[in-house]
Amino acid sequence: MARILLAEDDESMRRFLAKALENAGHEVVAFGQGDEAHRCLKRDVFDILLTDIVMPEMDGIELARLAAELDPTLKIMFITGFAAVALNPEVPAPAEAKVLSKPFHLRDLVAEVDRLMAAA
Repeated sequence: MARILLAEDDESMRRFLAKALENAGHEVVAFGQGDEAHRCLKRDVFDILLTDIVMPEMDGIELARLAAELDPTLKIMFITGFAAVALNPEVPAPAEAKVLSKPFHLRDLVAEVDRLMAAA
């Protein structure tokens, strides 16, 4: 199973996603802000970064870019309700990143995480 770093500023969504992923057998470390998640990435190793795009302090695109610099093998998945407008071409996301648009079913999230891990 995967070791997942989750960055989601909505507390109820963060708890909901973490619980669903843990119930599927994954280990989840969750943060409410991108800068907190980035500090964790500097000192710990994960298989997947699962991040909301729109967050205060440090958005998910910047977090993903910095995370990919720290660990080029890290798999990245964005979760967002703003996929069409949030991907700014001036701040490119890592090329292999997956985008899962809200709303989504939890089984779709778990299936995408499983696909990312199988592609390793």
